[in-house]
Amino acid sequence: MAQNNNTLLHLFAGGCSGTVGAIVTCPLEVLKTRLQSSGITLRPMFQVQLGTLNGTGVIRPGSGTITPPGLLQVLRSILEKEGPRSLFRGLGPNLVGVAPSRAIYFAAYKKSKETFNGVFVPNSGAVHMSSAGFAAFVTNSLMNPVWMVKTRMQLEKKARGEKKTNALQCARYVYNTEGMRGFYRGLTASYAGISETMICFLIYETLKKRLNEARFTSPNSETDKRASDFLGLMMAAAFAKGCASCIAYPHEVIRTRLREEGSKYQYFFQTARLVAVEEGYAAFYRGLIPQLIRQIPNTAIVLSTYELIIHLMGDSSQ
Repeated sequence: MAQNNNTLLHLFAGGCSGTVGAIVTCPLEVLKTRLQSSGITLRPMFQVQLGTLNGTGVIRPGSGTITPPGLLQVLRSILEKEGPRSLFRGLGPNLVGVAPSRAIYFAAYKKSKETFNGVFVPNSGAVHMSSAGFAAFVTNSLMNPVWMVKTRMQLEKKARGEKKTNALQCARYVYNTEGMRGFYRGLTASYAGISETMICFLIYETLKKRLNEARFTSPNSETDKRASDFLGLMMAAAFAKGCASCIAYPHEVIRTRLREEGSKYQYFFQTARLVAVEEGYAAFYRGLIPQLIRQIPNTAIVLSTYELIIHLMGDSSQ
């Protein structure tokens, strides 16, 4: 019974922490998704929408190609043409999906960690990486349809005042045009992105262990956690996510391309090859800046909120 309550605690803590992070950082996710889209460079009409103030694209001298707009240009275009509410496109399915996805992730991470502690050296790097990888695999497999709908909504560009598609209409459209398989577009890229989660949690758990050791070896150490301890966990989470995102970011661009409506991108490696040949390797890092601006504080908020709830509700195993 106590073990079941423990699992429910991690489900609750994960769901609450994910919801807080999703609301705060939604506009940055919309900007990141737009920058990752192929339409930003490959469609002339989209270039006019996201071009300079006089409506023209930015041309590289002598190259004859249109350069993708920057973060501020995309933000200005969304605000002027679609309105501020468009910065929260996809928040509905995000809120519907983030609480259960975080709940599933943290509960799976906790349970698999207990299992892998019996296989590898307890609380070692192998345990943390294996647990994070397993939890991410389960979460991605279950939640991909929700993230697919969210991405489609974020890529939808309609002028201010035009009626925008809601989550249910978007899901119905995907099903009618692509069938059930349409909801799993980009899943292979999500599986590739498991490496990011594994790197993140390996760094985070290592730093968390060091912080705990430093707290207990301090001359003024206390058994109860203080506000400064949670601040330290926030910094550890931010550093871990920043490192992991920079290393594994290209899968994010590939996943967005795979989820675009009616695109030529069909498979993971085919998409990677097309992006490299047509746009160069720099295209794999488009949207990295808003991703870092969003994910670093988001991960810090999620993990520190999770740790705080676990601490307040009394799980001594943390």
